[in-house]
Amino acid sequence: MNESQAREEICRIGKSLFDRGYVHAAAGNISARLDDGFLITPTDAPLGFLDPAQLAKVDLAGRQVSGAMASKTLALHSAIYRAALPFDGGTRCIVHTHSAHSVALSLRCEEPELLPPITPYFVMKVGHVPVLRYQRPGAPATAEEVAGTITRYGEAGRPIRAVMLQRLGPNVWHDTPAAAMAVLEELEETARLMLLAQGPCSALTEPQIDELRRSFNARW
Repeated sequence: MNESQAREEICRIGKSLFDRGYVHAAAGNISARLDDGFLITPTDAPLGFLDPAQLAKVDLAGRQVSGAMASKTLALHSAIYRAALPFDGGTRCIVHTHSAHSVALSLRCEEPELLPPITPYFVMKVGHVPVLRYQRPGAPATAEEVAGTITRYGEAGRPIRAVMLQRLGPNVWHDTPAAAMAVLEELEETARLMLLAQGPCSALTEPQIDELRRSFNARW
C-alpha cells in the first residue's frame, strides 16, 4: 500500500468506525507505517470527517513533515510499532478507539487481561488483551509501559495485537487499516457479550484452544 492509498484507507475506516459508533466526537486515532515515516490522524480530529491531505505525516524520527498537527498519541503509536515489529514484521496500522463496551468492561476489570477466551473468534482474531492501569491521556509513561508489555508477551511466545488502556480504550494493530479495524470490531463485540452475560463466563478449555491453534494458527 503506497502513501496515497494509506491516506484514503485511514479516512475510509475512520468514517466507518465513526458512523457505526465505535468512536465519538474527536476521540480515537489511526496511524499507518510507511517506508519513510508514519501517517497519523491530527490531534482532536473527528474520525468521521478526515481529509486525506490533512493527515499528519512524520518522519522515522518523529518529526512532523506535513499536514495538520499530529495526534498527541504519536509517541504511543511509535512505541507500539517499535515493540511489535520484532514479533510481527507486518505491523503497519494502529487503531485506537474509546469503544463503549470495552471501556465499560475495563472499569470493573480486576484481571491482568480484559477478557478470558470465551469465543473462538476472540481467540483467533484478537488474542490476549493486557489491561494497563489508568494514566492520563498522552501520559509519557504509557508508551514505554505498552512497549514493555508487547515485548514481555512476545518473548513468552504469545505475541499480541491489542492492549487496553483502562478508562480510555483499546489500541489494536495489524498489517492493514482494514485488518486492524476487524480486530477492534471483534474485541468490542466480545466485550459486549461479556457485559450481556452479566456474570462469570466459562472460558474455552485448553484442548479447545489448542484445536484452534492447530486448525487456524490462532495466536493464543
